[in-house]
Amino acid sequence: MRSSTWHALGNTYRVVEPGDSRLDASRAAELAAGTDGVLEILATTPSSIDIAIWNPDGSLAELSGNGTRIAAAWLAERTGASQVTVTVGSRIVETTLTETGIEQLIGEVDVGPAETIDGITFVPVSVGNPHAVVVGDPATIGVIGPRLETHDRFPERTNVQVAHIDGEGEVTARVWERGVGETLSSGTSAVAVAAATHSHGDVVVHFPGGDLRVHLAEGRATLRGTAERVL
Repeated sequence: MRSSTWHALGNTYRVVEPGDSRLDASRAAELAAGTDGVLEILATTPSSIDIAIWNPDGSLAELSGNGTRIAAAWLAERTGASQVTVTVGSRIVETTLTETGIEQLIGEVDVGPAETIDGITFVPVSVGNPHAVVVGDPATIGVIGPRLETHDRFPERTNVQVAHIDGEGEVTARVWERGVGETLSSGTSAVAVAAATHSHGDVVVHFPGGDLRVHLAEGRATLRGTAERVL
């Protein structure tokens, strides 16, 4: 089984090429050691790639913005494609690769009304996976993140972000990923944060690992960032 390691703004994944059999939770968790997860390649064509995304605890993720961007870069390295279709379960992400980054058509974003549980007010957002966005001090992510991730309100657990609105079109955030813990960045979290704090337009989300750029229009999101091979 061949693999390589990639990162997207400090969010590190091991890309595992097809072997004799599919990964299971135990093997995926073993391969994910020291990373933020595993991207298991299921099938490819010169311009499309089908993947499964495994968290370090052996659970499967419905979607990852950084992960799908890495998958597109992995395929483009091999085939030279400038446009790559990435499929994760039922979700399809169209990507365009340029010299300055990768643009992804993330698709529909569903923003719910604000809720309060255990004294924490958050906005639930679905980007194909669940998010709870708290407006506050990002430094509190280590306390708020695990409390919301495993709360009964989220029977399948949730990703959590604490965000500070710096101004129109600019937000600073930290993220607690479901099944992972705090990570340096997250693509779907950037979309969730942007959608929870802005109704439309361009939003730059500053993470400890770097900046991701989101464009919101008519309930849909486009994400722009980078992905690079590490090993």
